[in-house]
Amino acid sequence: MKKFMNRSLLIAFLLLAIASTSILTGCKKEEQKEILSQSTQQDSELAETETLDLEDGVYTVEFTTDNKMFHINDVYENKAQLTVKDGKGTVHIVLPSKNIVNLFYGLAEDAQKDGAKLLNPTEETVTYEDGSTENVNAFDIPVPVLDEEFDVALLGKKGVWYDHKVTVSAPIEEKGLDALEDGEYKIAVTLEGGSGKATIDSPAKLVVSKGSYVLTVAWSSPHYDYMIVADTKYEPVNTDGNSVFEIPVASLNEPLQVIADTVAMSKPHEIEYVIRFDLASLEK
Repeated sequence: MKKFMNRSLLIAFLLLAIASTSILTGCKKEEQKEILSQSTQQDSELAETETLDLEDGVYTVEFTTDNKMFHINDVYENKAQLTVKDGKGTVHIVLPSKNIVNLFYGLAEDAQKDGAKLLNPTEETVTYEDGSTENVNAFDIPVPVLDEEFDVALLGKKGVWYDHKVTVSAPIEEKGLDALEDGEYKIAVTLEGGSGKATIDSPAKLVVSKGSYVLTVAWSSPHYDYMIVADTKYEPVNTDGNSVFEIPVASLNEPLQVIADTVAMSKPHEIEYVIRFDLASLEK
């Protein structure tokens, strides 16, 4: 009788254990379904946010970050190139060095998971104002939204991942000079080179006429007697007041290299300058 009771208790215990396992397994399956559903929903929401409200094309944009250790090469002054295709955006950034070896679109913890799709660098050569060059890393990053922060993690040479927030903003379509209608425009310009004492008026006048593009350069000094652009010498267009020149422009997307001769010193002296254009300011 005692053996029979022990056997009955054992069977009851086993049945209870099986029932509990079934319940737990069912719960786990339901949890897995719920997690999968949430993940699918998040992927769907992400796919929606990755569609930019821009026409397909190439744009100049501002690329800024939350940390001075992660930024665009100074040559580009926070400017980058955004390519939009089928509503999806990718920004191309050029860095100051090769110290960042990988990027990840998302958080650092996710970058370290199995199957994470890391962004690999390409090598580009940067030319600085003094003529020196350097090979640096460049990356193409997906852009889910404009004018708002999103997550980009980076991996340095020491093998440590860091979280960062980046922002892509102020898109200006790179239509080039060929797309400009004939007429008179104004555009903000900056002058680099020389001692820093001389300046040029900004915004400057840009005239577009039958495929030719002429920039008016008005100096802050009357002592410039000629300018050289692409090996061609240009004389001032005025005789009184500060020196004013009308010079050709090949591209607004690239800095314009010029030489200006000054007679303010004891002897005439040719000085190399760089004129940079602010595309966002271009106005007819």
